[in-house]
Amino acid sequence: MIEKLSANLARAALTAQGAIAEAALRQADRPSALSPDPFNVAPAFNQVMGRLAAQPDRLMRAQADLFTRYMALWQSAAKRAMDGEVSAPVAAPAKGDKRFNDPQWAENPIFDTIKQSYLLTSDWLNTLISEVDEIEPMAKRRVEFFMKMLTDAFSPSNFLVSNPAALKEVMNSHGESLVRGMENFAGDLERGGGQLAISQTDYEMFKIGENVATAPGKVIFQNDIIQLLQFDPTTEQVHQIPLVIFPPWINKFYILDLRPENSMIRWLTGQGITVFVVSWVNPDASLATKTFEDYMVEGIYAATSAVMKQCDVETVNTVGYCIGGTLLSATLAHMAAIDDKRIGSATFFAAQQDFTEAGDLLLFTDDNWLKTLEQQMDAGGGVLSGQAMADTFNVLRSNDLIWSFFVSNYLMGKEPKPFDLLFWNSDQTRMPKTLHMFYLRRFYGDNALAKGELELGGIKLDLSKVKTPVYVQSSREDHIAPARSVYKGARLFGGPTTFTMSGSGHIAGVINAPAAKKYQHWTNPELPPTLEEWQAGAVEHPGSWWPHWAEWLKSRSGPMVPARDPAHGKFNPIEEAPGSYVKVKS
Repeated sequence: MIEKLSANLARAALTAQGAIAEAALRQADRPSALSPDPFNVAPAFNQVMGRLAAQPDRLMRAQADLFTRYMALWQSAAKRAMDGEVSAPVAAPAKGDKRFNDPQWAENPIFDTIKQSYLLTSDWLNTLISEVDEIEPMAKRRVEFFMKMLTDAFSPSNFLVSNPAALKEVMNSHGESLVRGMENFAGDLERGGGQLAISQTDYEMFKIGENVATAPGKVIFQNDIIQLLQFDPTTEQVHQIPLVIFPPWINKFYILDLRPENSMIRWLTGQGITVFVVSWVNPDASLATKTFEDYMVEGIYAATSAVMKQCDVETVNTVGYCIGGTLLSATLAHMAAIDDKRIGSATFFAAQQDFTEAGDLLLFTDDNWLKTLEQQMDAGGGVLSGQAMADTFNVLRSNDLIWSFFVSNYLMGKEPKPFDLLFWNSDQTRMPKTLHMFYLRRFYGDNALAKGELELGGIKLDLSKVKTPVYVQSSREDHIAPARSVYKGARLFGGPTTFTMSGSGHIAGVINAPAAKKYQHWTNPELPPTLEEWQAGAVEHPGSWWPHWAEWLKSRSGPMVPARDPAHGKFNPIEEAPGSYVKVKS
């Protein structure tokens, strides 16, 4: 058995070396990094270290505190080694931290000490940074973010020699798990074209239009940047006013239609709503100069015009999800300025209008990073790759979306499990340079929409002029569109606004079918100055927020009329749903 283990360890090492050498050859022809510090961390780190150096008493107290905690850990470890006495841990993982779930992290004295030593040190470092005062807030936030990334990366769970579950798997499989892991590593390097693209699911298990995005319907209209899908009705009668959904163009629309049991599209048709969804193009270099204004005109204006013609109505209801909601907000302000009343109501899922508290994505809008990003898009023909977008979002939740798969795929040698949500998450789209840079600079960087400084089509936009009834959904644990940020945006509209908060995060907080009976939501008809005041007066309800929204939506959807067959409207169907735009891979 020792011979078999040795042979497999050698195979694993050779596989890894070969994959790394192949990746190095692929990278050799590529230009070197455009900037050694694109996120401008070094100057921010220098500010923090300078402030700490100016307060030696604080630093000494912090070091003394660390030493005291280490002494407690060593005493606890010594007692356990000498007489088997197990005392309360000096440091314990945070609630929900899955890195140390294996029983050996607690039962084995050595691994328990390694775990606690890491937790002590990482907590000490992160706390030390967070308590630094008199530092420019964004600089401090940048250092906090990257210190957290660094301490997460150095978790003992991420290394074979200090991960008991991985070591056990190596011994039980006589090294075969490590061989499989290095084969997975080589495969991910190959799939990423020489850059590591960690697999999160079994991508071969899912086919768009076959087992995801299966709601029946037709593509009834298209232009350069959208396909407009109309879905088959499932009731004999429907509300007169149809609903048009604008998902984020950063992702594919089928987050709204992953499986029949959690499909928002199917649920809405079951409520007697005629549902239209925009499927955004996955742009290539030919669309690099498309602007935010183009997406407004060829996206929202074009789609709503087509829906009004198809259904023979004068108004429509709309939904904007995430960045699609930001675009819808700007369009509503544009329509208010020209007295266009085609949109009777607007709903926003996890969408921001005010970006002052827009979460950790603000760190990716530093001037240095934006210049590097612009150069990266120039090198890519005027578009940002889908993998670059995926990497950015994965970094925001690195333990869940990077390190957990690193451990499972490579150290444990496991194959990723089929998971439709992670398949969708990895199916990112490219971004046109002109559009994307405008969005990052004018919204994240300048907060121009909230300030009333944004212009589209020569018109200065003012959200306070929007009198359209608005329903705003936020999610309590959203790290992309934080609830506090969404709430600030909700208060910018000039008409009646309903704000709701759901449990969970950016995806699960939105896509939460009532049948699942998961999470909860909070309602409060008032809209006081702060989110904290709103929460203080809010009422908690079990389960999905969809029925609450449906009641609000139906009251604005008109009388019942015979159901509309998308095959027999004013437009001749172009193709079956989900259409061809959604199938284009990056």
